[in-house]
Amino acid sequence: MQTDRLYRVTEYDIPNVIRTLTECFQADPLYRQLIPDADVRQRTLPEIFNCDANEMLSCCNVYADNHEVGGLVILDDETEPYDPLRYFSTEAFYALKTDVCLVREDWSLKTLWNFFLGRQYLNSRWTEELPDNRMQLIYFAVRPALQGAGVGHKMIQPVMDYADEHGLLISLETHNPANLPRYNHYGFDVYKTLKSHFELTQYCLVRQPGAPLRPRTPAAPQKGM
Repeated sequence: MQTDRLYRVTEYDIPNVIRTLTECFQADPLYRQLIPDADVRQRTLPEIFNCDANEMLSCCNVYADNHEVGGLVILDDETEPYDPLRYFSTEAFYALKTDVCLVREDWSLKTLWNFFLGRQYLNSRWTEELPDNRMQLIYFAVRPALQGAGVGHKMIQPVMDYADEHGLLISLETHNPANLPRYNHYGFDVYKTLKSHFELTQYCLVRQPGAPLRPRTPAAPQKGM
């Protein structure tokens, strides 16, 4: 995806990417399941997102609202050509780095085991059922301090406009049911749900090309996670 309406993230922006992802996912249901200990989670998430940011900067489209990265979208455009050898070697390298990080921060190996059990939640294999004219929205994040200020709309609108112009589906997953009304507003529908090992549901969503905005509906009150 190419757009001049968003700021293209570079390697110099990675510290800000890590900060934004850590702030946004510190209390996310997925990571609370994978890393139940709050202290371990606080130490580990920045390193996990450091691996993610470096991997995705090399093979995905990474955009922000500006160089401070208050809002972030990371996309995998399935219509773009790619080098399979480079892609899978990069993925393997950063997966190994992540595993080393998990072991270093929790010598009991419980966290590493949780990531193994929860691997279905960490990949997007379900999208193999979808057509190739598609973009996968890997991360869509806005710093908590900036939420409600229109940053999220600024980030997602160019993505939807590009998808509509090129006739592309947009797929994503979320593990937080409180996010569903927001995605529904932007034209996403639940395609399927997945559950594996944990008391956690993965909502797999798809937006068809040209799907209109819908009236906003309030999120249902959530208990706990």
